Amino acid sequence: MTKTSRISGFFKLSVKERMNLVKDFSDLTDEEVNDIGGRLGIEQADRMVENVIGTIDVPLGVATNFLINGKDYLIPMAIEEPSVIAAAGNAAKMARDKGGFTTSSTGPIMIGQIQLVDVVDPFSARFGIFEKKDEIIELANKQDPFLVKVGGGAIDVEIRVVESKSGAMVIIHLIVDCKDAMGANTVNTMAEAVSPLIEEITGGKAILRIISNFADKRLMRARAVFSKEVIGGEEVVDSIVRAYHFADADVYRASTHNKGVMNGITAVVLATGNDTRAVESGVHSYACRSGVYKPVTIWEKNSDGDLSGTIEVPIAAGLVGGATKTHPTAKAAVKILCVKSATELGEIMAAVGLAQNFAALRALATEGIQRGHMNLHAKNIAISAGATGDLIDKISEQMVKERAIRIDRAKELLDELSK
Repeated sequence: MTKTSRISGFFKLSVKERMNLVKDFSDLTDEEVNDIGGRLGIEQADRMVENVIGTIDVPLGVATNFLINGKDYLIPMAIEEPSVIAAAGNAAKMARDKGGFTTSSTGPIMIGQIQLVDVVDPFSARFGIFEKKDEIIELANKQDPFLVKVGGGAIDVEIRVVESKSGAMVIIHLIVDCKDAMGANTVNTMAEAVSPLIEEITGGKAILRIISNFADKRLMRARAVFSKEVIGGEEVVDSIVRAYHFADADVYRASTHNKGVMNGITAVVLATGNDTRAVESGVHSYACRSGVYKPVTIWEKNSDGDLSGTIEVPIAAGLVGGATKTHPTAKAAVKILCVKSATELGEIMAAVGLAQNFAALRALATEGIQRGHMNLHAKNIAISAGATGDLIDKISEQMVKERAIRIDRAKELLDELSK
């Protein structure tokens, strides 16, 4: 039977019923199911970071309905904010009418930076480095023969002369194909290894030797068309396009616009044990590459009057190394995705970011963002007021009905119902 992520009424099922569907979809073992439902052991946490005193749980959900490049995906998302996962799945459902999402990318290319100072003739030094490029690349690749064996490794060198408050600096970019790794450890090791050779060539002094999280050679792209009939008519299409134009013209709006994109991307990055800070810094750097902070998505009305959306963002996410291979829940999340490469994973993240952005813009352009968001938030308010068991649902339902989702009202209802 063909697997599909189009699961009607998924949110109405019990947690156990949802888990069984995910287990069947992704061929999870009983142990992997337990890893998803359990928590990181304190001893394992102590081996991952320093000064451990405990762990913190973040809800892990699954967004349904995603059709990407003709393949169905269930998307694991780790996030504490209500409505995000439901919104992503609903957006993916609407995208299916026009074929879902299509993606592309530039490949898993990362940049290692070497900062060279005290160079007497920086422009001449730049040419000297180019003349020794093959020697530099060969030395870099000796640091990770396995990466080279699987077709990756250092592939090029780029050099800039950058004016700074300390004077002219020669900045060398070591270009590395990281394959299925995020690449930080490998790139940093390579940059450190070639620095003495570069110092010898130029007579300068190498200071910083580290990866750049502005991964503009590792771009992930996604595109989708949303039928005007499916999303509420041509007026909704026009409203979403104008909402995008607002973000394009105003940095205050652009910041929140891109936060909505990152709601989707970061949730998948975290679920799969990847580096949320690296991805977020890269995306926001890319948003202001022109010198002005801009949206990372573009929304247009096509010739049929439908809504067309695109996203292009740098995403440095891997399948090997780090928490992706050590955290049991992250390993299970990767299996749920059924991805074969880091590039496929990055493209999926871009598609989820586009879906999340569409969902937020559509809500803003129609009913407003608060209705769906606060309906889901009502349970958190009820719990904060001290409600337990069935009282949580009763209080949240009453607050939603009254449109008074506040802690004081939750406490009043708790007192009334408790009596």
